[in-house]
Amino acid sequence: MADKKRILIVTQEMKPYTVLSEISELVNKYAQFVQGQGMEVRILMPRFGTINERRHRLHEVVRLSGMNINVDEDDYPLIIKVASLPGTRMQVYFLDNEEYFKRKSVFEDAEGAYFEDNLDRTLFFCKGVIETVKKFGWAPDIVHLHGWMTSLLPALFKSTYKNEPIFRDSQVVYTAYNADAANAAFNDTFREKITANGLGDTVDAFFTDNGLDLNAGASKFSEGTVVGTSDLVLDNLTNPVLDYEGTMYAFGLLILFTMIMSWIMIPEALNETASDAEVAELETKALGLTQDKNPKANIGWGTLLGNRHTFFSLLIMFIGTTDVMFFKVFFVLLTKRRISSN
Repeated sequence: MADKKRILIVTQEMKPYTVLSEISELVNKYAQFVQGQGMEVRILMPRFGTINERRHRLHEVVRLSGMNINVDEDDYPLIIKVASLPGTRMQVYFLDNEEYFKRKSVFEDAEGAYFEDNLDRTLFFCKGVIETVKKFGWAPDIVHLHGWMTSLLPALFKSTYKNEPIFRDSQVVYTAYNADAANAAFNDTFREKITANGLGDTVDAFFTDNGLDLNAGASKFSEGTVVGTSDLVLDNLTNPVLDYEGTMYAFGLLILFTMIMSWIMIPEALNETASDAEVAELETKALGLTQDKNPKANIGWGTLLGNRHTFFSLLIMFIGTTDVMFFKVFFVLLTKRRISSN
């Protein structure tokens, strides 16, 4: 039997621990669905001071704690805690630091203003995620990121950690949500701060004609982007992009794919000897439902699916929503070879 596929989920919030937006509910249901398909799932998120450790039964993982994470040439100790997601057999790992996460608020002070060190906290979290997974010794097949606080991870994978063996075959998918507040707060300091922390070669990707766009930068360095909210403009996202409406149009077809395409039953034809016709047929089936109804949903995905020199399989992922009576689904390409995002 084939090994379980490994899915690393990194998020800035998840129900029931931190609930600020639609992200918390989406990630909670999505993670449970993916695990239910027989995949191995690990979740990493910040341990904000608003999380009640006693209620949620968090405890420190001593063997993982004790690392120092460098931000602005200063070292900050990383503490790793863990809890079991209620009603599941899934563990959630929390990245903690007294300087950055002890305060009893998430991103804003009592007056509703962004904390001045939110960008430092983002750097600490993203670097901490990578170092934690390295310490796991657990190479993920897919790294799925949720929210602007994860937006620096794709750039880190492609620059500072581009030669890191643990992520060599990982495919990065970024789900974009509204990041307007963070973009406005970081706009004046982002370039200098990111350059000082080793990401100078990637910084231009995060800026558009309108200023800082964290989603644009994350999309640029990811293998695929999924639009998580209906109010985002797609113009600055890099192909391949599956937009919000496209995921809904594709519901029926992708649920079918979920049922029939298990990881141990990938057709033998879909390897490096697959013909162009065979690949085209699969591509047509995968994208046909969305082609006539929402052309934007198809941008770029056909190029990836049409690469017959890649041994691939489709991962169908299911996300529940909090405010509608139906579910969104989407798919990403899982390969044994990294496909360039350029």
